[in-house]
Amino acid sequence: MIYDDRKCELGEGPLWHPGRSQLFWFDILNNRMMSRDGAGQQEWHFSERVSAAGWVDDDTLLIASETALSRFDLRDGSREVITPLEADRPETRSNDGRADPQGGFWIGTMGKQAQPGAGSIWRYYRGELRRLFPGISISNAISFPPDGRTAHFADTAIGKLWRVALDAQGWPVGKPELFLDLVPEGLNPDGAVVDAAGLLWLAQWGAGRVAAYAPDGALVRSVEFEAPHTSCPAFGGPDLTTLFCTSAQEGLDPAARAASPNSGKVFATSDIARGQPEHRILL
Repeated sequence: MIYDDRKCELGEGPLWHPGRSQLFWFDILNNRMMSRDGAGQQEWHFSERVSAAGWVDDDTLLIASETALSRFDLRDGSREVITPLEADRPETRSNDGRADPQGGFWIGTMGKQAQPGAGSIWRYYRGELRRLFPGISISNAISFPPDGRTAHFADTAIGKLWRVALDAQGWPVGKPELFLDLVPEGLNPDGAVVDAAGLLWLAQWGAGRVAAYAPDGALVRSVEFEAPHTSCPAFGGPDLTTLFCTSAQEGLDPAARAASPNSGKVFATSDIARGQPEHRILL
């Protein structure tokens, strides 16, 4: 079903805030964060592109923008920069991001024109921002199994998703290993989330679905949505069994937009699987 009927040019970064029982998401190309709760629909507008967030407390988010990670106060809309993020590179912006089980925040960057190799995967943890993996074209699929021992990330441009081991502090150890190669199937990995049972739920840009993969890489099932450009899933709802999915109109010509009129909206499907509560960021 359609959860929210406002159309995003590039919907991304859905976050179910466990303390507020509220979904937040972003329309990257229109510089806005969106939400809805019992009081209705909400929007916040920014002077630059914003793409992902994690929760700090019931009133505070950490928001990733094209130039910074910032503390955002939901009560009054004020924003305080915590650390610059590629602020010296106007050709790039933030993209996919998620908090890890140790309280860190992973954020990917990319070129605004998807320039090959222009982006990176970064991690912010207890005051330190560290570049983890450079040379990424379209950063996506940042997600974490429940045990906190591994992380996933993808490069949509080359159709591959990796898995890397983490130490007790949540920093990568060793080299990433290839987890999924979707090139033979012509599929494009976008945003992802891992459920409480360890299945990776991966939005696939252009395929109109979110597909679930077992820890051994086997395809378990898929959920279809009424938009070809599904961009990122999130679990939420009172018992974390609702699968939300953002979508996009970007890349669709007028005929394709007319053929898929729900593109850009946020979808929700109940009783799919049980997610993990989103982890709190430790500033």
